[in-house]
Amino acid sequence: MTARRYDLDWLRIGAFGLLILYHIGMVFVPWGFHIKTAHPAQWVEAPMLLSNAWRLPLLFLISGVASRMMLARGGSGFAGQRSARLLWPLLFAVAVVVPPQAWVDVTLNHGYRASYLAFWSGDYWRFDGHLGVIVPTYNHLWFVAYLWVYTMLLAGGAALVRDSAALQARFDALFGGWRLVVLPLAWLAVSRTLMIDRFPETHALIDDWYAHLTYLSVFLFGIGLGGSTTLWPTIARIWRPAGVTALAAWVAVAAFDLSLTDLATVDPATLALMRGVRSVQCWGSILGLLGLAQRYWNHDHRLRSVLNEAVFPAYLVHQTVLILVEYWLRPFALPGWAEFAILVPVTAAGCAAAYLIGRRIGWLRPLIGLRPNRATAQPVITA
Repeated sequence: MTARRYDLDWLRIGAFGLLILYHIGMVFVPWGFHIKTAHPAQWVEAPMLLSNAWRLPLLFLISGVASRMMLARGGSGFAGQRSARLLWPLLFAVAVVVPPQAWVDVTLNHGYRASYLAFWSGDYWRFDGHLGVIVPTYNHLWFVAYLWVYTMLLAGGAALVRDSAALQARFDALFGGWRLVVLPLAWLAVSRTLMIDRFPETHALIDDWYAHLTYLSVFLFGIGLGGSTTLWPTIARIWRPAGVTALAAWVAVAAFDLSLTDLATVDPATLALMRGVRSVQCWGSILGLLGLAQRYWNHDHRLRSVLNEAVFPAYLVHQTVLILVEYWLRPFALPGWAEFAILVPVTAAGCAAAYLIGRRIGWLRPLIGLRPNRATAQPVITA
């Protein structure tokens, strides 16, 4: 598959947009986050759980499809090109974009009293957890770090493959028919049931075994899907029932979550069942969204190339923007709905400004994930 897939472009744009909205929602739920509203509400967990199970697996899967398409186009230097597109923005964000998040975190939650300038010029570069959080940090940009590692594994594996057509045929046979639904679902459910308690997600890369079982597996699946001509028609046939099943699973997951008072009191059988239901929501949502996009969104639009290019810079800066805005809002003691009504448009405006200004500054473009030369071809999925 080498032709441009507009459906995947639109799906990527929507998934990153939803991810930004999700991080805004993290301010308002009782779950842990760098900064919280004064009055978090448990009911907000239900809409958050609508995308919690699948948004990141979907992005890793799309990244796998895109990586396969890049390899199929040929040319040398795949690993170097991907490193430049991922590592420079990651390093720039760690040094410049993310530190304000860490300063707000240690100031609000760990009693830090020095100014931001003192924090960034000294304490941030201690490479330890002396302030209560490990610094320096990549925070929400763990996705980029993981994607780079997975991409390097792909580059090394691709160099060893002698017969890609035979490997693709085995992949298509393995996931043909009903196995497209059952095998990935079983992998997700068993991995979560057996591994999530022993290895909770840390986003620290080296010890994040449950996360790698999930995200690396869907990335690799995306690589196979990117070269398949038989699985896409199957997805087109089953996306509606898959999507409906995923919505039903979300209702069950949300009801269970809202009724939960203490996870430790849940019996193992019920817990395993609900983890299976969450896996149904995850894989059903992914199949449903892939089919929906294939059916209705596989066409171009004048805004697509701009939005497709803008989402990576927006992803880099959005969490810093929303955390700083919420930090400035806290003294006003506004109700939650008012904070949300301010956070959404201001965060969107900050993301738009980062892209619109950054794309005009030549030396800054590679640091925010854009191609150095705007005259080059349209960007393929970068993250």
